[in-house]
Amino acid sequence: MNAATKLAVYGATLVAILAASAGVGGAVAPIGLSNAEPPEEHGQAMDTGDGLPGLATITDELALVVGTDTIAAGVPSTYAFTVRDDDGPVTDFDLEQTKRMHLIVVRRDFTGFIHQHPTMSPDGTWSTTLTLDAAGAYRIYADFIVDGDKHTLGADLFVPGDFQPRPLPPASAVGDAGDGYEVEVIGDVVAGEESTLEFVVRHDGGVVTDLRDYLGAKGHLVALRDDDLAYLHVHPEEDRLLFDAEFPTAGEYRLFLQFDHGGTIRTGELTIDIQETQ
Repeated sequence: MNAATKLAVYGATLVAILAASAGVGGAVAPIGLSNAEPPEEHGQAMDTGDGLPGLATITDELALVVGTDTIAAGVPSTYAFTVRDDDGPVTDFDLEQTKRMHLIVVRRDFTGFIHQHPTMSPDGTWSTTLTLDAAGAYRIYADFIVDGDKHTLGADLFVPGDFQPRPLPPASAVGDAGDGYEVEVIGDVVAGEESTLEFVVRHDGGVVTDLRDYLGAKGHLVALRDDDLAYLHVHPEEDRLLFDAEFPTAGEYRLFLQFDHGGTIRTGELTIDIQETQ
């Protein structure tokens, strides 16, 4: 499915948001979570996904409760949320790659990738400042560990305004990271099997060998499946750009590799095409 088709279903929603925003004089401000209720208590539809990370807003164990689903383009906005269980907001999170919460933001055509680390208040409210310059429909992923169990919950975020969805870049082993940097993925990967992805970073054609640690490893990788943006859990090695992952189905996936070179965090992006097991 191409980007235009994927985003078409969101067009009507964005038009409605624009109309509502105009009716109240402009942008909708983020809502605080001090009085937020779990979605099932105030009629919000539950998104339980299909068991893959990032597709569900609510699982049998946890719920992601967000303060807003709309922010204005180009305006720094506070984005706040809680993770809740049956007893209320969760406040005890395990460290993963030096952080207790990873927040991933990407537009549904895989543009505008952001990776942030919100701060948590004593009542369990996580918050961060988001600035999304381009209009569109975005997916938010809260990636964390509780009691040793890995979780990724997702929610949609809308930025009103005119936008043109971009097509998914074609599959390639090499991706751009800006300023003369590129990343290359090496290795054969098949659907439904544990696979190891190895990356090489180059700058102006030469292999980079002096990467700094970023989040306790040589890099951080996010993999998202085309069509539904399912989020894959990947596990890095500390001293090399090696990641273990299992791609559940054949098809195209968008990869975002972050690394630190010279004190600057850079993101290499590429599309890979996963084949069925032979």
